[in-house]
Amino acid sequence: MLFLPGLEVIMGGDTYLNNSNLTRFMTILTMEPLDIPPSSASSIFIFGIITYCLILFFQSMLLVTIVVKRDLHKPMYILLFNLSLCDLMGATAFYPQMVCSILSQSREISYPACALQGILIHLYGGGSLLFLTVMAYDRYIAICKPLRYHNLMTQGTLVKLIFMVWSIDVVITGSTFILTMSKEICRTNIVDTYCNNPSLMKLSCEDMRAINYYGLFNIALIQGSSILIVSLSYIKILITCLSTKQAKSISKAMQTCGTHLIVFLSFEINTFFALISHRLDAVSPHLRRAFGVSIVIFPPILNPLIYGLKTREIRQAVFTFLQRKTSFI
Repeated sequence: MLFLPGLEVIMGGDTYLNNSNLTRFMTILTMEPLDIPPSSASSIFIFGIITYCLILFFQSMLLVTIVVKRDLHKPMYILLFNLSLCDLMGATAFYPQMVCSILSQSREISYPACALQGILIHLYGGGSLLFLTVMAYDRYIAICKPLRYHNLMTQGTLVKLIFMVWSIDVVITGSTFILTMSKEICRTNIVDTYCNNPSLMKLSCEDMRAINYYGLFNIALIQGSSILIVSLSYIKILITCLSTKQAKSISKAMQTCGTHLIVFLSFEINTFFALISHRLDAVSPHLRRAFGVSIVIFPPILNPLIYGLKTREIRQAVFTFLQRKTSFI
């Protein structure tokens, strides 16, 4: 622990700041221990490095394929491109800090680095959820209104939707962290395995109820809107498929939407419980950590595999791209 003037250790193991004028940018925070046995640290470190490298490879391959193949310059794949950017953001915010922590056997992090990690992870989570929602709307138009698809989902409309998603994500995340960081901190223990807004809120001894209610409102707004839009989209898709009474049409729709629905539901449920667990004292710390870590571990590595293997156009484009590169070498 780096000891700075104005720090005082008291009972319970928490470190408190007794100097309100101490700049937070000099403050060193301590995250929850990983409880990794020293004998397993090297193996877990190597596993973390390999996992992060695989994420970079799979996501980069997906991004490059969408950029290079003009056949994939369609709304569905451009939205998938942005979802992949969100995954890269979340993985990069989490993995490098985590593997460095494992290697150094230190759970210390500066306040600015902690805030940056939290902002990036919240941008990743909010952006992923919003882009998955827009992707459901895109599938609704493609299946339920195929003749009007190109008139409704124009390039201009797509640009507006993408701009809207990133704007909402940045505004909500930015405003939340500005409110949290405006409060004086009196503790230095992060009650999580990585930094996020709820854990930063708990560093303050001031009344955080207004910020907590604001956060809950944002959760309800984003989660509720996403669930409503996706539910209505898939209900309409299901009605359209059943009304056609064509097995081929139903099969194609299920193949197109099935993977998206699985990704959306798993991410939605996991995110909801991870966010709520920080606001309920009755939730076990181990369960809270499990929900939190799973959000940044599984989607970034599984999403490109799921979409790559299940989406025929992407699968064929990747194989063609790799074959050309191999023959060139």
